[in-house]
Amino acid sequence: MILNEEQTLIRDTARAFAQRELAPHAAAREAAGAIPPAVIRAMGTLGLMGMVVPAEAGGAGADHVSYALALMEIAAGHGAVATVMSGHNSVGCLPVLHYGTEAQRARWLGPMARGEMLSCFCLTEPESGSDAAAIKTRARRKDGGWVLSGRKQYITSGATAAIALVFAVTAPEAGKHGISAFLVPTATPGWRVARRERKMGQHASDTCEIALEDVEIPENALLGAPGEGYRIALANLESGRIGIAAQACGIARAAFACARAYAKTRVAFGKRIIEHQAVAFRLADMLAALGAAEQLVLHAAARKSAGLSCAQEASMAKLFASETAERVCSDAIQTFGGAGYMAESEVERLYRDVRVTKIYEGTNDIQRLVIGRALAEG
Repeated sequence: MILNEEQTLIRDTARAFAQRELAPHAAAREAAGAIPPAVIRAMGTLGLMGMVVPAEAGGAGADHVSYALALMEIAAGHGAVATVMSGHNSVGCLPVLHYGTEAQRARWLGPMARGEMLSCFCLTEPESGSDAAAIKTRARRKDGGWVLSGRKQYITSGATAAIALVFAVTAPEAGKHGISAFLVPTATPGWRVARRERKMGQHASDTCEIALEDVEIPENALLGAPGEGYRIALANLESGRIGIAAQACGIARAAFACARAYAKTRVAFGKRIIEHQAVAFRLADMLAALGAAEQLVLHAAARKSAGLSCAQEASMAKLFASETAERVCSDAIQTFGGAGYMAESEVERLYRDVRVTKIYEGTNDIQRLVIGRALAEG
């Protein structure tokens, strides 16, 4: 697709930041297991932490195509930073924007969109992942407020977020219509990081198990109406899946760039290995697949920006981009040979970082279900 002037400017701004501030220090952040708060603040200053939030609410007021483009660039710089950016934008800011009261938006949305306050999305539990309706966390009324009890698992930014969107059952007899959503400051007594997960990749982005131990919150912490939590949880899946698809493309684009650069300098049998047909054809396939994935992502984002239905398109983009990205990163390692398999290799890290894009924001099995249902109904 042909970008307009604003989209090009946003992409180039994100690219410059990622290549200047993120890529050179990605390995160090992974080793430290943390993203410095200054990085998030700098991204907030650039408008990257509230991209589609209207300017009057503190955001950048960008469209979804610009959001996808920016995420690709940030992911090419450091995948873990892109994970934080994606979750914060899609399932952090947007639920507050769309379902928050005027008072809630005034208190939370502006600081979130400016990168001053990081968020986390607490839906998944030890016994419920893709089956969101099966959550067991409970919210009971007490003294005009609520008390939350339960456990959440695999929560991105669980240890670093200042505000959490927590889903809990308020009416067990109502099934998925008995789930409500709450805005919970993580400094509230009873919020506890039970464990920081050890992961295959993206070590700089914390992923945690959260224990909610009789967390008392006021009545006005309820986001939306009672029983509207399931709807809120699913409302921003399209944006989330477009974001993860964009992230996958960005990580794979970085791996392709590494492989191409290596192939142009590595000499074997008297010539650069890019001059060997086997390597050149591999790189050609990588580039073509990446181009197709990026166009699927931008098409879904364009439909989202236009207010058109894009559930199927978002699932297609997430499915194809994440699976393509894993293959591209694997082929990048193959291009390096043994050097690519070593822990100090950048492509080794990129391969580990990209693998999770086939899992979060709905596994690729779920994406196939969504696409299949659309085919059956169409």
